[in-house]
Amino acid sequence: MATIAAEVQRPGIGTFERYLSVWVALCIVAGIELGHLLPGAFATIAAAEVAQVNLVVAGLIWLMIVPMLLKIDFGSLGSVRQHWKGVGVTLFVNWAVKPFSMAALGTVFLGWLFAPLLPAGEIPSYIAGLILLAAAPCTAMVFVWSNLCDGEPTYTLSQVALNDVLMVFLFAPLVGLLLGVASVTVPWDTLLLSVALYIVVPVIVAQIVRRALLASGGQSALDRVLAALGLGSLVALLATLVLLFGFQGEQIIRRPVVIALIAVPILIQVYLNAGIAYWLSKRLGVAWCVAAPAALIGASNFFELAVAAAISLFGLKSGAALATVVGVLVEVPVMLSVVAIVKRTREWYEGASS
Repeated sequence: MATIAAEVQRPGIGTFERYLSVWVALCIVAGIELGHLLPGAFATIAAAEVAQVNLVVAGLIWLMIVPMLLKIDFGSLGSVRQHWKGVGVTLFVNWAVKPFSMAALGTVFLGWLFAPLLPAGEIPSYIAGLILLAAAPCTAMVFVWSNLCDGEPTYTLSQVALNDVLMVFLFAPLVGLLLGVASVTVPWDTLLLSVALYIVVPVIVAQIVRRALLASGGQSALDRVLAALGLGSLVALLATLVLLFGFQGEQIIRRPVVIALIAVPILIQVYLNAGIAYWLSKRLGVAWCVAAPAALIGASNFFELAVAAAISLFGLKSGAALATVVGVLVEVPVMLSVVAIVKRTREWYEGASS
């Protein structure tokens, strides 16, 4: 098990991933310009829907999600007990703190403080997007963050696997509860369809493919497939963003401050939840090599799932979809800063408990 974890953990963040926020910014520009130049093409894409699920975007989302899920070995769940305190901290932050803190921050900042600067009719949709963003714990990029801070690989792998299992059962009810509290109508049939389409089925498919690859060619075969699919996954993400901003372009041009305002609660939420996880880990005597990835897992989001769910629930042109895309925009630089913070505070962390 540790061998598999080490294989997953070995790569650091690549050049493409390191500058993901730059590529996202370029996609914003490209999407807005293409949406203006080719409105007919974007209208055709938007019309390609079945049961409120856009087929083009669904295909792109699958290209993003399945390669990430191929990295997960659910057999690693047996090692959870080795780091039960760190697992408990992350579960508490991911499922009992983060979604609720984001709902509160979204309501305070977007629904109250920034309300005069935002289009009134879109505010509930923006808050809904933030809730979707926070309700899905990160899976793929956590391996990169943990590797950068020398995190315990077995803990990281087992925690991510456990979060994937929990998302199957908790994502829909948690989102439904918080959207209801935020006075957003919950289309339950579409929400459950999104959970099946973007969580349950991809998890099953990825595990079938993973086991077949390991059985036929071992870890080297899996690594080759992951390497081949890795860049395609990021390209699919960027293509999705071009589509989203193609539909959102007019609104963004008219209100350029919207993205900056939406980013404020996201930034606060990341540092708040990373800090809670890190502090709790220190209080409970968790080893730093577990506490560091615990803080990162507690703070980051599975933005691919959030984007997919926002599109399914509210549409390509919705404020919810735009809010989840802002999460993509800020994810990489913010998480790199969290990595730097936990590394620079290691001496403090491993000192006497305060």
